[in-house]
Amino acid sequence: MNLPYHLILASKSPRRQELLRSLEVDFEIRTKEVDESFPASMPVSEVAEFLAVKKSAAFEDLKANELVITSDTTVLNEGKILNKAENAEEAFEMIQSLSGKTHEVITGVCLRTSHKKVSFSEVTKVTFRVLETTEIEHYIKRYKPFDKAGAYGIQEWIGMVGIEKIEGDFYNVMGLPLHRLYKQLLEF
Repeated sequence: MNLPYHLILASKSPRRQELLRSLEVDFEIRTKEVDESFPASMPVSEVAEFLAVKKSAAFEDLKANELVITSDTTVLNEGKILNKAENAEEAFEMIQSLSGKTHEVITGVCLRTSHKKVSFSEVTKVTFRVLETTEIEHYIKRYKPFDKAGAYGIQEWIGMVGIEKIEGDFYNVMGLPLHRLYKQLLEF
């Protein structure tokens, strides 16, 4: 992909970096600390895109040829956002709450230059089979999923053995909806 912009990925996530690399584009990583709070009255389905846009606003000093990509991923289960687990007990509760159910993963993305901004959200539905307690415990002990929304990585063991079905973009669940991002970059 030959773009007229110098791409900046505003993410410390190794998964997002790997995903963007897989689109065969050159980019640099540049991050800024941003308060990730959102209005309590905001519908949970809008939080990911709201935070992606909020993160992009921190990049006020973009040069004319720079395009920054910001994103945020939320896991929604029964109308509630599952953030990153603080510890093994919280991770267990989160994964157990997903067991035998379908939940939504929403990634909000914002593309910003010094003169233009485009944002969007992608939704993927993920269905876990009923998980055994020993499976959840093994996954948490071995993979320590404390840096992931919902306390799991679809690309890891729990995703391979526990997910029965996904509806939507697989890579969206990893943190970057590649199909839509590619299309938006071409249209930008």
